Amino acid sequence: MRSIGEMARASGLTVSALRFYDGAGILVPAVVDPETGYRWYSQEQLGPARLVARLRRVNLPLAEISLVLRHWSEPPVVRRLLDAHLRRLEAGLTDARRELSRVHALLDHEENLMTGSTHLTLTRAELAAGLDAVRFAVGHDAELPVLGSVLFEVEESVLRLVATDRYRLAVATATPHEVDGAPRRVLAPVAFVDQSRALLAASGTGASDSVTVVLGATEVGVSTDGLSVRGRPVDSDFPDYRRLLGDRLGGGDRGVRVVVDVPALRAALAAATTTTVVREHDGVPCEVARLAIGVDGSLTVLDADGSAQEPSVGGSADPTSGPIGVNREFLLEALDAGGRGQLVLDLDGPIKPLIVRLPENEQNFSMLMPIRC
Repeated sequence: MRSIGEMARASGLTVSALRFYDGAGILVPAVVDPETGYRWYSQEQLGPARLVARLRRVNLPLAEISLVLRHWSEPPVVRRLLDAHLRRLEAGLTDARRELSRVHALLDHEENLMTGSTHLTLTRAELAAGLDAVRFAVGHDAELPVLGSVLFEVEESVLRLVATDRYRLAVATATPHEVDGAPRRVLAPVAFVDQSRALLAASGTGASDSVTVVLGATEVGVSTDGLSVRGRPVDSDFPDYRRLLGDRLGGGDRGVRVVVDVPALRAALAAATTTTVVREHDGVPCEVARLAIGVDGSLTVLDADGSAQEPSVGGSADPTSGPIGVNREFLLEALDAGGRGQLVLDLDGPIKPLIVRLPENEQNFSMLMPIRC
């Protein structure tokens, strides 16, 4: 028999931990002196005690430690418990990294306040295309002014523009010719965005193709040909779009990918009958477009009764999946923002967002939240 002190030294558990596990019914001593209350442990209990010490070092909950000890003679059961805990640990590490990344971003912001502004030089066409690609997704909710802005994010010599109104999200990227300054995130008010787009459109004969973007803590600006637009950044936290997107920034998580002819899809959407639903958050009614993947992998637009348009967008009139419901107006606006005769749609079932991508650029896309139908 081992005393509680000897068991503590041999197992790696403290004396207080052994007392706690006795009270929890996980490691009950073989003998307890009825007069002194002193605990004694058998040699056979050393293995389980060492196992408990290892499991606690990886923060396995007490209830699951008890299950591991109870089912130790059933390896498949124990392995399932351990695998599930490992997945929780990995998810927790991902969350920790995300939160620490936010802290680092705050530190970057503080450093940027001391180091001035970040200056970008890129072409007029690139900036105009980026603004056009995200402008439609800017929000109009007076109670959420942060959504009435466009995020300008500079990192690793890439400019990313992001806009969202909660129901849709748009991302566009551009590669500046020059970047002078630290990585930076600035929220530009939509009025500044619209004024900048008007400035880019007002190009006359001999106009310069070069545009300078200035992103600072107290000012954001766009200038070209001696003309400029200035604005004050929105002082608020933009939604964590990276968490929402997951690996879609790299073109992952695509589901079924369909290349669509935009004019044909617009015609099918115009011809299809729709249902109307009321959005839960703001009570705004919207028409629901219903989509499905056909037997040949093509996109089919459905009428409100579930029947397929004839012919379907890609040639198949017999849908085998869906329906996938999205806001019809939002889809049409996303097609317009794509600015192409052909676009790529990623569909992954009725509860996953619909992704509209440019064929030649995985980093430029819009995401429409699904509507149950």
